[in-house]
Amino acid sequence: MIAATKKIAGGLVATALVLGAAGCSTSGGVKPAGGPNAKKGAAAPEAPGSVMRPIGDGSTAYTGPQPHVVKPQKLKAGEKPPQFVVFSWDGAGEDSQKLFSHFREVGKKYNARMTYFLSGVYLLPEEKRSLYTAPQHDSGRSDIGFGDLQGIKDTATQVRAAWLEGNEIGTHFNGHFCGPEGGVGTWSVEEWKSEINQAKSFVKNWKTNAGLKDMEALPFDYDKELIGARTPCLEGQKNFMLAAKDMGFRYDSSGISKQIWPKKTDGLWDIPLQLVPMPGRAFDTLSMDYNYMVNQSGTTSQGDPSQHQYWGDQMRDGLRQAFDRVYQGNRAPLIIGNHFESWNGGTYMRAVEESIKGMCTKPEVRCVPFRELADWLDAQDPKTLEWMRTLDVGETPKEGWNKFLTAGPPAEPAAPSGAAGVKPAEERAAESDEG
Repeated sequence: MIAATKKIAGGLVATALVLGAAGCSTSGGVKPAGGPNAKKGAAAPEAPGSVMRPIGDGSTAYTGPQPHVVKPQKLKAGEKPPQFVVFSWDGAGEDSQKLFSHFREVGKKYNARMTYFLSGVYLLPEEKRSLYTAPQHDSGRSDIGFGDLQGIKDTATQVRAAWLEGNEIGTHFNGHFCGPEGGVGTWSVEEWKSEINQAKSFVKNWKTNAGLKDMEALPFDYDKELIGARTPCLEGQKNFMLAAKDMGFRYDSSGISKQIWPKKTDGLWDIPLQLVPMPGRAFDTLSMDYNYMVNQSGTTSQGDPSQHQYWGDQMRDGLRQAFDRVYQGNRAPLIIGNHFESWNGGTYMRAVEESIKGMCTKPEVRCVPFRELADWLDAQDPKTLEWMRTLDVGETPKEGWNKFLTAGPPAEPAAPSGAAGVKPAEERAAESDEG
């Protein structure tokens, strides 16, 4: 079991919408490995091919290209985009609840590959806590604790199997510090680089740190695998992205947006969590289990048991409504964030599982990790993506997708050379991106 201390982040209020900041976790058409009839509890798949080149102390190894990854294809002229859905997990450790292993099986059953944002300290044993020094904090501090031997073994086993099944291993960093006193929102670019390097180090040296030399290596080079993240409590995004850009990251999912197509910010794909329906309430909430909980039971994670069934149904139905309005509308990717937690009797875990079942089995739907979505976005014509960004939430092209994407954006009339008050096109484009 992973040793941890719970800390519930403070609430967010934005534009009259009741939102909670992202919470912290105390646990850390292509079929995925195993297929829909995979046996419950089946052994993890073997590493691809015969390649096994240990890296560093052998905690990680190069084993060849990742299995079960779908190569991106550029949309053909007039082709309707697929409906992407990304299920992601903050913290992503395996503890006594066994939720990591459970959702691996759910993913295999319903054709969903996901992103697991691993917290580095879940692979660092308590007795080695002094190896971690968070920015603006003394060494050995973490608001979510550290690992114990069993938790590290179990988490490493799940991370290894998840990657071999085509899932992505991102990062949720380390100590999960939030708020104005030393929280991630106060960190400089250089402090973020320190936090990132430490998170990578704990993954790249977990066997040495935990004394588990005989366990199998994680089957990837983490310096190449790690291309994206979500920050604790969704704080500190600006400076994190500046640091991440210098360190080879390709995307971030720490923002908040309505359900429209993502864009690049500072060279990274900005793929935020989204404002989605809260059935029966007059506001939207964030597409994350923690935020549904905050709006239902406040700061307590175990509210009125008589409401647990209703609260889970409310989250499931809200996510379904969010899915329907993009699936039938602008086809913007649906981004969903979760934690391996049993808040309010585990009702949100049920809601997520039912959502995966209801979404990922539909035609033209791809439930994929962020990495695969970023690959697809990179393969598209930037002008096509920008044109799709003009579609609002739930908006379907009036004359159909074929005509909408074939016609493309209307050409701007050329401004007379040197006309007074007319800015160059690149300046106008830059201003439109800032909004």
